[in-house]
Amino acid sequence: MPIDYSKWKDIEISDDEDDTHPNIDTPSLFRWRHQARVERMGEFEKKKSELKDSLEVSQRELAERKKKLREADDEKEKQKLQADITKLEKDLKDWEMKEAALEKEEALAPWNIDTICRDGFSKTTVNKIPEKQKELTEDEKMEQTRVFMDKYKDEIEKFGFYNKWGDSKDYLLARQHLVCEDTASYLTIWCVNLQMEEKTELMKQVAHQTIVMQYILELAKTMKVPPIACVGSFFDKIQVCDDKYMQGFNNELEAFIGRIIRRAKEKTDKLVAEYEAEERQKRLGPGGLDPQEVYEELPVELQQCFDSKDIQMLQDVLVSMEPKEAEMWLKKCIDSGLWVPGANDAAAGEASAEGATEQEPTDSCNIELSPPSQEQDNSTPEGDSKYTAPVNNGTVKEEATDNSNCVIS
Repeated sequence: MPIDYSKWKDIEISDDEDDTHPNIDTPSLFRWRHQARVERMGEFEKKKSELKDSLEVSQRELAERKKKLREADDEKEKQKLQADITKLEKDLKDWEMKEAALEKEEALAPWNIDTICRDGFSKTTVNKIPEKQKELTEDEKMEQTRVFMDKYKDEIEKFGFYNKWGDSKDYLLARQHLVCEDTASYLTIWCVNLQMEEKTELMKQVAHQTIVMQYILELAKTMKVPPIACVGSFFDKIQVCDDKYMQGFNNELEAFIGRIIRRAKEKTDKLVAEYEAEERQKRLGPGGLDPQEVYEELPVELQQCFDSKDIQMLQDVLVSMEPKEAEMWLKKCIDSGLWVPGANDAAAGEASAEGATEQEPTDSCNIELSPPSQEQDNSTPEGDSKYTAPVNNGTVKEEATDNSNCVIS
């Protein structure tokens, strides 16, 4: 069947496409042509509308006459109605012929810029103003993140174990709620905890999935679309990407692993420091000194006395020292709790409360640091005074007052 191109032969060109004489005002001519064409189209549309209204009126009147004819009983009235119907049918036929002629005229009219095409369909969409979301405080955001992590902890950790692109893609598409910032945050925290537990290989696997999630989120921000819309495109691209793109992904992964290792070390060092400070606080003596630190500061001779728990050796070492030095070390030992003054008095009180008549020897020593008496001359040839201490025979005298009892621990 040959194609009829005749309808394309008679097309009215645009109002401003003709070449005009230089003496003619071209813009005015174009405006006149456009106005004349619009007026012709307006008159034709008016004629068409009047014809349509007349045709509808004729059809309505004919339907009313036929209805009255069916309901009429009088013969004269029926004849009159029949005559009206005949006239209306003739008029209706004339209107239909005029309508057909008008349609033919419209079909034969040359096309112009307004009639050469028409809308296939028309749709109007009114965008609604989105409701302004309430701005959350930092505490509310943290609480929202905590609730999300507690609710989807198992699903996030399962995603962290996947090591194939296709499996990760299918898993995220099936659980679209996981494609968010909270999932990336949980995976990051999990990486730090794994490194602190020295599970480096597992940490690297989870770190890979963390970078995958971060790439998807960054792609969504760039394209200004929801993150779930970028899941398929990311995995499709990463599986067929060039070496340069994959190298960038691997570099980002290595840098992330390095940051995780440093952060884990910082947290471990902080926890160790806090534990040591807590233990040191527990060890502090009544004077606020650490017994371990005081022990490490003691001279070797005093350390040997505490190591061997030899009371007699301890007495001899203190007596052999200069009085000021011995007094200094004695004070440090008391402040740190290595020496407990009055331990024998307390033990004696407990024994008397229990009705004990005899006190057993204890591993404590009574050392009285006082200047020598007038009856005893212990001055050195140089005139320096020297402190002396009575020898302890293993018993404790209750009349002793200036005693320092050493508890060796």
